[in-house]
Amino acid sequence: MPHGIDHIVHAVRNLDAAGAFYRRLGFTVGARNRHDWGTHNLIVQFKTAFVELLEIGEPDRIPPHNGRFFSFGAFNRDYIKSREGLSMLIGKSSDAIEDAASFEASGISGFDVFDFSREGKRPDGSKVKVAFSLAFARDPSSPNLGFAVCQQHYPENFWNPDFQRHANGAIGIPSIVMVADNPTDHHIFLKAFTGISDLHSSSLGITARTENDDIEIMSPVAFRDQFGAVPDVSGEGMTLNAIRFAVADLAKVETLLRQNAIPAQRHVGRLVVAPDIAHGATLIFEPFKMG
Repeated sequence: MPHGIDHIVHAVRNLDAAGAFYRRLGFTVGARNRHDWGTHNLIVQFKTAFVELLEIGEPDRIPPHNGRFFSFGAFNRDYIKSREGLSMLIGKSSDAIEDAASFEASGISGFDVFDFSREGKRPDGSKVKVAFSLAFARDPSSPNLGFAVCQQHYPENFWNPDFQRHANGAIGIPSIVMVADNPTDHHIFLKAFTGISDLHSSSLGITARTENDDIEIMSPVAFRDQFGAVPDVSGEGMTLNAIRFAVADLAKVETLLRQNAIPAQRHVGRLVVAPDIAHGATLIFEPFKMG
């Protein structure tokens, strides 16, 4: 089963500041959650995917990587040491154990499944249990970008329409954009990670089209031409540079950002907030397209 996007990790140094920034962008941002291994997060949710704003809230509790144990906290701690930005791409999973076995057979993982649970809150403040299983993957040529798929065990307690209504009219995440000098160098990994054997190739790069969203890899030149922003491609291999948000009314978003003093530029029919403004990420607003 091809994996769509479950969520994107946006690693930041100041979670309160990042949450306030996303609220100024017009997003509904959830309450602070705390993980047993030292990370804290805020969730920006859509119907089928979400953005996880993440900080290292309690550094002393971060466990190290150890053999087949992939430390989510340690990876993001090390990422944040050098920059803020989009640190991990997490796909959907209906069976994390099966996906872990598939990743290992494909040579893109050597990690055990990581299971955890935490307390969540509904919009009315009532408490619920949420639980997850993560199967991690690795592109050896891209050491600074993390990958996993996530199986949600109580999805009815996590996904909530009340959290999916945003003042900016954002409807969903139709695509994320990774950047690599040579996108085709990563097509084998992308096929193994997404489960999609027929990738779409174009002059822009390569795309895995899942049932809900696209996972794109572009060259730096194509990214700049499409979005008018220069991607940060420091380090080896792929970097995760942009989230594309579909909105009902682009002019409404432009007015809201102007009112909230957030610089943005129009480019090729889109509204782009540059990474030096958006905590290391390029955030792209574009008109919603049916189908």
